[in-house]
Amino acid sequence: MHMGCGVEDASGGWNAVAAEFIARRHPRIGVTTVLDWATSLPKGASILDLGCGHGIPLSAALVANGFDVYGIDASPVLVAEFRRRLPGAKIRCEAVEASTLFGRRFDGAVAVGLMFLLCEQEQRKLIRRVAHALNRGGRFLFTSPIQDATWEDIATGRQSRSLGVDAYKEIFREADLEMVGEYTDEGENHYYSTTKVAPGAA
Repeated sequence: MHMGCGVEDASGGWNAVAAEFIARRHPRIGVTTVLDWATSLPKGASILDLGCGHGIPLSAALVANGFDVYGIDASPVLVAEFRRRLPGAKIRCEAVEASTLFGRRFDGAVAVGLMFLLCEQEQRKLIRRVAHALNRGGRFLFTSPIQDATWEDIATGRQSRSLGVDAYKEIFREADLEMVGEYTDEGENHYYSTTKVAPGAA
């Protein structure tokens, strides 16, 4: 899905386990939460899906509800499967850390199961870059635990890192994002929901 700090594999180990990930990804977890969040966006809004994987279930659900989805993932296997399943959506095979984010602005952005796979430095950079890529009033939704914690990712065996709610709130303020909600889905994943505000207003 991504390129970790100092890791040569741009997908951070995810390309090697892509087939297993596709087989195990629950077809519904997160869908209700993401679609509820998306109701705050204009009809047909442009949404950037960071670490989109093979597009199931979140990109597919957004596309089915009329949103204009742009996916980014660093795993060639997952990107190929995304293209097969969602031929109408746009996708680029690249690490989110090095991506130009399509060189455009979006009404919304989601990053489910991605942020905590990055090291702290890259998380901070990515949140700022996503904020810059949002239209004024645009929304950014991502998952990461409330706690400040480090653990080993089950799928890849690599380190995962949550900065914790206080650190994320600090980053939001610096990036002109305002936290407007927190959610927990069926899989007990914690979501941070933010909106882009005028500089200095958050």
